[in-house]
Amino acid sequence: MSDVINNQQKAVDEHKGTKKRTFSRTTAGSDWTCSRSTMREWESPDYEPRLPVSEKSNPLTRDIDRASAGCIVRMLQACDAQMFQEETGATYQRLLSDRVVQTVMEVARRVEVVLKEPQGGLVVLSGCGTSGRLAFLTASGFNRELRTRDHSSLFSYIVAGGDRALLSSQEAPEDDANLGILSLKKACEGKTRVLFIGISCGLSAPFVAGQLDFCLQHPEVYTPVLLGFNPPHQASDEPIPGCTFTFHSVVQRMQELVRREEAFLITPAVGPEAVSGSSRMKGGSATKILLDVILSAAHAATFTNTPITYKGVVQHMRAYEKTLEVTYAQSEGIAALVEAAGQSLCRGRRVCYLGWGSLAVLGLIDASECEPTFGADYEDVRGFTRGGYSELNNNEGPLTSLGSQFCIAHQDFLRFVLPTLSDQDTVLLIYTQDDVSDVVTLARTVRGKTSNLHAVHHHTDEHAAAAAQQEDINKLCLSTVRVTWSTATSESLVHMQRELSTKLLLNAVSTGAHILKGKIYQNHMIDVQVTNSKLYRRATRLLQKLSAHPEHRCEEALLKAIHRVDELTADISSSDVTTHAHAARDRSTVVPLALLCLLTGCSLTEAESHLEQEPIIREAVEAWLS
Repeated sequence: MSDVINNQQKAVDEHKGTKKRTFSRTTAGSDWTCSRSTMREWESPDYEPRLPVSEKSNPLTRDIDRASAGCIVRMLQACDAQMFQEETGATYQRLLSDRVVQTVMEVARRVEVVLKEPQGGLVVLSGCGTSGRLAFLTASGFNRELRTRDHSSLFSYIVAGGDRALLSSQEAPEDDANLGILSLKKACEGKTRVLFIGISCGLSAPFVAGQLDFCLQHPEVYTPVLLGFNPPHQASDEPIPGCTFTFHSVVQRMQELVRREEAFLITPAVGPEAVSGSSRMKGGSATKILLDVILSAAHAATFTNTPITYKGVVQHMRAYEKTLEVTYAQSEGIAALVEAAGQSLCRGRRVCYLGWGSLAVLGLIDASECEPTFGADYEDVRGFTRGGYSELNNNEGPLTSLGSQFCIAHQDFLRFVLPTLSDQDTVLLIYTQDDVSDVVTLARTVRGKTSNLHAVHHHTDEHAAAAAQQEDINKLCLSTVRVTWSTATSESLVHMQRELSTKLLLNAVSTGAHILKGKIYQNHMIDVQVTNSKLYRRATRLLQKLSAHPEHRCEEALLKAIHRVDELTADISSSDVTTHAHAARDRSTVVPLALLCLLTGCSLTEAESHLEQEPIIREAVEAWLS
């Protein structure tokens, strides 16, 4: 299918299928292969030239919505491998490009200074959505290591929307630059030297732009670092309400300071996401890799006198490339998990992650992302951690008073979820060899309610007792994915590799399951919630691409779907994007409805009725057109 649709007739022909294909997930994509040219096709300046890298569609996954579980996993593996492609000297810096490595070293040295001279110092990691959640995971993990050395905590995290955003979608605060500034001021109260790392995968979040602008205005205290995955010239130039700057103008000002090392930009391209715009995937993985490398290098320099070197940074990066190989070596087992989770979601049931330690946090993160990405209900995919908030150790403490969505302990699972489980629900245990005695006890309890129990087990060399207990777990589970790590690697590196591996695996499970449910159209997030300006613009662009209608027609269709009207009133037409995003918070299937109306000419009421009968949007469109 062509990447850029030039006219409506072409779009209609493609949706009808000039050569009709029989839809069958058991064979779809079974002969899928990945060529070198396809891996790099997105780098061409002629490929979707109007879109930034983070918003482009990936040529590798054009028909992922029709792929089998095994093929989905192979496609995701190929997409993830793009993170480590070498720079070709063409358009984009890459993760291992010389300038990126050099900048990582300089930022690590700034962190080292704070660690060695902690008085008045602080390192702040800030972001929205997945970026903020990974800021939390990273800051929490490295503060925990500091405490083992009787060192005061020096890392702080900020996530747009506060701690509730760690566990649920809070998209609206991303648009509030002033809220970002207030959050930064609060986190840094009383500090005299702050290294601020603002994370925005698409260089677009007003929340982070406001914080970077504030840092630039107070250079006596703040050194700003921008971490993202578009080249600087692709930073968003959309006006930010209440501000005289845009993200693009902030980046331009930072570029002027880079030579004097008064500001830093780490903006490698990692290629388009497997599901276009879903930056929780490669964007999130690359964020974790870079934060881990920076902070680990600083810790090693501070506490073991290990110099921060070019070779050391590259070796650490390569260790994460190896993590991809180790993880996807289990692709058959991962595909089985995708299939099981997909069947549960297709039957209107749920997927539950029961985790231990930081791997449980990654389960919480993955589950929280499904609602905004796929238009899912929070009950569809849920995560639970052994100790609940006592282990999470978040800034605001327990959030259980906010509702059942925020009940995250294993005890909460046993009390509220387990009694309602059946064999149609999928339960996934996520743990290391250190947890097996606790895991086997919980596994026996869960097995009493459902046979659809699976495990992901990270291990190195096991002692006999752990091996025996693991065998008990294997007997209780339908499948076990065993991920093996080398004992020659340092304990701290293995810990970080396990985290990245778990993220990759859970992203594959939740993404693949929702693909099987029909929540992806070609390789686009068709049922995304339109709850902030970024998602509103993304939805409009997507409708343009898929329908070949002009922008104003697509925006009209989107507004009709948001407000559930067949004709737009003057009040609706004159309202700003913030108003529309607020109205869309409680609306489902907004983009699918708009697309169906554009492609078929049906009314909104007819589209709603048709989607009720055929919820898989690609099948709904083709059924109507046929």
